[in-house]
Amino acid sequence: MTTGKDSSMPAQQHTGTSGAVAILGPDQTELLRELDAVFTGWGRAAGAREIMPPPVFPVTDLAKFDVYRNFPHLNFVAGELNPQEVSGGPSDGRFPAPALTGARFGLPHATCYGAFLFHENQRLAGDTLVTLVNRCFRNETHYEGLRRLLSFQMREVVALGSYEHTQHLLEQFTGRIQKFSEALGLGLEKNAATDPFFENDGARALLQKLSPVKFEFQHGDLAIASVNTHRNFFGERCDITLPDGGGHAFTSCVAFGLERWLAVLDEVYSGDARRALDAVRAAAPLVS
Repeated sequence: MTTGKDSSMPAQQHTGTSGAVAILGPDQTELLRELDAVFTGWGRAAGAREIMPPPVFPVTDLAKFDVYRNFPHLNFVAGELNPQEVSGGPSDGRFPAPALTGARFGLPHATCYGAFLFHENQRLAGDTLVTLVNRCFRNETHYEGLRRLLSFQMREVVALGSYEHTQHLLEQFTGRIQKFSEALGLGLEKNAATDPFFENDGARALLQKLSPVKFEFQHGDLAIASVNTHRNFFGERCDITLPDGGGHAFTSCVAFGLERWLAVLDEVYSGDARRALDAVRAAAPLVS
């Protein structure tokens, strides 16, 4: 790994994991922090308060959202090592199955789960907005630089409350994403996508085909942001209710894959992280 001043965009990657994880250099880190500050600022301007989720959750919590039934191929779980079966460390890059105890914790593949679990078994005082950032983990078929990582950061703004409230968030942030990307010269396209929370053959999936519930903002074939409406799926699963006995809360979220934004800026600004940082700082005040 190199040290010293890094004037180029590409991150230093941990080669032992076949490019699945990345260590960002100083310039990349500064750019990522600046982007996150922009997206967090949008959330706060809309009235969101920030919460801080943990990097892992009990598998019993994540199981409430059908992640292990619908998408077992994406998920990672973690457990303690059995010291009686560990003899000095991993072999061939891994610990054998007998060295692992029961996997009681799940590594989330989306940030918004923390927002719903935070409000679990609560009656909302009114329409609510929160923002949070977390490490997400996905077991992909392949990894590709900052475009596709095993571990990456996702900033989200999450709405809980009335259906109208959840849709207002998406409309507001769709405009902001489009203005910001235009100011940066990214040329993003908004495309309907499959909702990752619903079964492919379920009634909810049929409904989302008739009325799409997820739109992605793509640079070429890479999605770097999305707006998602979940109807009352998470409200039901976490028993989050509306004021005055109005039933289960509706939810929606806006998500930003931070390392993916770096990957696109790398392409657009020819690997010049400092120029990309200047462009982000110049574009941010143009978005309201």
